[in-house]
Amino acid sequence: MGEQPIFSTRAHVFQIDPNTKKNWVPTSKHAVTVSYFYDSTRNVYRIISLDGSKAIINSTITPNMTFTKTSQKFGQWADSRANTVYGLGFSSEHHLSKVTELECVSSQANAVHTHKTELNQTIQELEETLKVKEEEIERLKQEIDNARELQEQRDSLTQRLQEVEIRNKDLEGQLSDLEQRLEKSQSEQEAFRNNLKTLLEILDGKIFELTELRDNLAKLLECS
Repeated sequence: MGEQPIFSTRAHVFQIDPNTKKNWVPTSKHAVTVSYFYDSTRNVYRIISLDGSKAIINSTITPNMTFTKTSQKFGQWADSRANTVYGLGFSSEHHLSKVTELECVSSQANAVHTHKTELNQTIQELEETLKVKEEEIERLKQEIDNARELQEQRDSLTQRLQEVEIRNKDLEGQLSDLEQRLEKSQSEQEAFRNNLKTLLEILDGKIFELTELRDNLAKLLECS
């Protein structure tokens, strides 16, 4: 592919006087070949003119570059990269119109290419931003899942705690009942001991009485 000429013509080449910025200075003594080239690899247009082996024009067409027709046979354009203004004098208005047309087409093509490049860059940036957002969304989803899992663990622990508290209350009730039963049992045992002591005292009294009665009966028997 590479760079291919798409149009050639002959013209007198001029550059603006860098000192006065008004007067035209010829860069060739006679008309030279001026060619329009298209570089398909870089998708750019260039105007090239050689005077022998010397390149007197090597200007890349940019979207903001304008070829201005100043007369029927003369046109000019400013090249900011070369920091100069070029002028071309043609032998006929037809050649000037052809160059003007090509400049317009190439400028539009460059503008489209630049716009396409900017759009591709914007799309790439948007895709990267979307990727970052998707990663952030996935991270947030993971955090939400983790939060839900923690909440479930918290709910489970809360339920277990409530069950333990209920069981503790039940055990406290059983313990209180056992304490009351133990206290009652101790009271009953104390009462039983007291009753037994009283009964023993009564028995001792009865035994004493029986002993006296036996002794009296024995004495009576001896007297008779």
